[in-house]
Amino acid sequence: MIKDKFAAKPTLLSFEVFPPKKDDDFASVFSTIDELSVLGPDFISVTYGAGGSNSKKTLEVASYIQNEKGIDALCHMTCVGYTKADLDKALDEFDRSSLKNLLALRGDRPVSMSDEQFNSREFMYANEMVEYLRSKKGNGICIGGACYPEKHPESADLNTDITNLKKKVDAGLDFMTTQMFFDNELFYRYEDLLDKNNITIPVTCGIMPITRANQLGRSVTLSGSSVPKKLSDLIALHGDDNDEMFKYGTQYAADQINDLKSHGVRGIHIYAMNNSKTVRAILDIL
Repeated sequence: MIKDKFAAKPTLLSFEVFPPKKDDDFASVFSTIDELSVLGPDFISVTYGAGGSNSKKTLEVASYIQNEKGIDALCHMTCVGYTKADLDKALDEFDRSSLKNLLALRGDRPVSMSDEQFNSREFMYANEMVEYLRSKKGNGICIGGACYPEKHPESADLNTDITNLKKKVDAGLDFMTTQMFFDNELFYRYEDLLDKNNITIPVTCGIMPITRANQLGRSVTLSGSSVPKKLSDLIALHGDDNDEMFKYGTQYAADQINDLKSHGVRGIHIYAMNNSKTVRAILDIL
């Protein structure tokens, strides 16, 4: 399990992939995983669509990672996507596929979900899902959670966000993965806040390589991540040249990772966006 690897290594390396939108795209995703697997990750996380629409695809992709490639797979699960009955069924399916690592998230509200459905969900917040998972499986699973160095977009302020995070940690988290950030100083400030609030579980840093100018669109905006002047200047200078943007974007991510490793972070999590070329370029620089 992933929690055991944190105990055995100073810094873990992990990647994130997403399942295919169409059933006939599995071969492409599996090919990407094959390419990522040779880069030596400690685990690979698998996202899924809002509302659990792709949960079975997540299971299939995660099973391939775990059982065909021999790499720990981390399955995303959201409060908006699961009732308790759904979760019980999913846990049985995970057991059959030897999947022991789960990432518990509140999740974004699907466009198709009505107010009544959203407001009556059985798990309102991720800490409730964490508590339920721990009550069902004890220490037989590893539970990860999300954290936000610049606060969750819906939180009033960073201190309030930390207070809510503490509830999730106390419910039984084994480790946390950060939302993407582009300024390491913001993460170091966040680490100090975690220490002051007695949050001591491992934190792995989420790194999003910006290799195209249009990436600073919806996903970055929704994440609430700020864009430092150094990165915005880089995009202004090279954004119209795809090759140059790839070169300087992967270098920026590699510089971030080098600095984080020099500060002794517990993990580096690269948001691969199903693009092994980008990940390989970063690791080649490192």
